[in-house]
Amino acid sequence: MSAAAAELLPGHRAHAVNGPAGHVAGAVHATTIVAATFNGGVIMAGDRRATMGNLIAQRDIEKVFAADEHSLVGIAGTAGIAIELVRLFQVELEHYEKIEGTALTLDGKANRLATMIRGNLGAAMQGLAVVPLFAGYDVDSAAVQGSATAGRIYSYDVTGGRYPEQYYHSVGSGSVFAKGALKKLWRPGLSEEEAVAVVVEALYDAADDDSATGGPDLTRRIYPVVYAATADGTRRVAESSLDAVVRALLERRATAPGS
Repeated sequence: MSAAAAELLPGHRAHAVNGPAGHVAGAVHATTIVAATFNGGVIMAGDRRATMGNLIAQRDIEKVFAADEHSLVGIAGTAGIAIELVRLFQVELEHYEKIEGTALTLDGKANRLATMIRGNLGAAMQGLAVVPLFAGYDVDSAAVQGSATAGRIYSYDVTGGRYPEQYYHSVGSGSVFAKGALKKLWRPGLSEEEAVAVVVEALYDAADDDSATGGPDLTRRIYPVVYAATADGTRRVAESSLDAVVRALLERRATAPGS
């Protein structure tokens, strides 16, 4: 088929752009998400840039959400479909808890998200892929092993394959650069504040090398979206705290730009 009529293959039709990811022209794409565990939970952060081809479609899109009381989900890929999938995921988790009187386990939530991604496979073959990152505080594990190691991270592929990750992970167009930064910056026993600084710096490094990833914008006061999941629940890290983290990072980089 590739040799005889390549234009008939998914992602190669007249309305599509045959870019590296087979993205459909005119679709807005969200980019880089990072997550890292710390002593007592997990942090997830996402940059704020959405792109449409070579254009910046939005500078302040939000890509990280609280899925429920103890879990987080971040989106990369086709933004419209990804946000709709997240909203449906949130409703399903809430509905399950109301009907059953108890929340799904963290593994159960990860499996449900995998099923929803698999349901989007047809659209993904057309270039409308969604690849989320899921993380949370594992209440059941904390009850047995203690809260210090209760943070969990799961990555996915477009077919709905679910993969537990250790310590940290990143998805999206800048993920290669972000994960390289995480590898150097993450260490066991991080506090929540230290973990926030690590994920913000990883996103900064991703933005330095990936044009689709947006760095912190002090002029417009646009900072990454950062969430924490702990035994106390999920919460968004305040922008006032992020402002201090970003300014400290930029001050360090001003004296040592390459490190």
